[in-house]
Amino acid sequence: MIEKILLADSGKGNTEAMLKALMQIPAIQRSQVSVLHVVPPQVSADMMTEKWEEGGKTLAKAINKLELDPARVTAILREGDPKDVVCQVADEIDTDLIIMGSRGLMGLKAILDNSVSQYVFQLSSHPMLLVKDDLYSIRPVRRILVAMDKSDSAKEGLSLAIALARDIKDGQLIFVHTISNLRGNVADAINARPESDPVLAPAIAEAKKYHINYRCAAPEGKPGARICELAEEMNADLLILGSPDRRPSIAKGLPDLDRLLGESLSDYVRVYAPCPVLLTRIAG
Repeated sequence: MIEKILLADSGKGNTEAMLKALMQIPAIQRSQVSVLHVVPPQVSADMMTEKWEEGGKTLAKAINKLELDPARVTAILREGDPKDVVCQVADEIDTDLIIMGSRGLMGLKAILDNSVSQYVFQLSSHPMLLVKDDLYSIRPVRRILVAMDKSDSAKEGLSLAIALARDIKDGQLIFVHTISNLRGNVADAINARPESDPVLAPAIAEAKKYHINYRCAAPEGKPGARICELAEEMNADLLILGSPDRRPSIAKGLPDLDRLLGESLSDYVRVYAPCPVLLTRIAG
């Protein structure tokens, strides 16, 4: 479960609104929250002092807006490259979730444009909740779309979705497993019978066990595009997707080329999804 949250706050975007939406869920209200603001190195001592003062004000403003129990909030102000500092602090506090803003840049463009979220997405082993800066409004979390397959990271995503939905009044889980042998459009897929799907059936059993309202979809087509399309069609407030790390341990500090080039499923969904995306992680 999510007991420690790291909010990487840059002073702009929708991350604070996303955390406030999560904090409406009883299971999340018990979490310890660390709010991090990073001050990049400056060319002079005077400029550094000015940036530190600005950073302190940004932190204070963020914590005030969040309206959280002061006993459960820690403010962290650090100097350095934001990309590296977010990863370092996440490891230091062993966070269960990183919340970050994202400009929605893909692959090499994100790398060349010095995207902090893309870098952390590549190199951190912690689950991440990516929130686009300006492309959608943040709503209370009611409908959670869970992308399902046979991976351990997808099973972790299911467990998290169940834990959240149990506490959401009138909540709904939307289980999606893209397959290749179903014909028809998205509307047909939403009404398909999922009980015979070996991936969806265990998810359905878990939802029934906790009396959670659910829907299922098993559309044909490219998984990334179909998942994003269904999130739009079904008005999802949050999308949960497994994002396994396939690199051997000797290469954990190196970029995943699929993610670098924007060819992984998780990279596609984080860029094109019409709602915030929570990427669960199981090292492998």
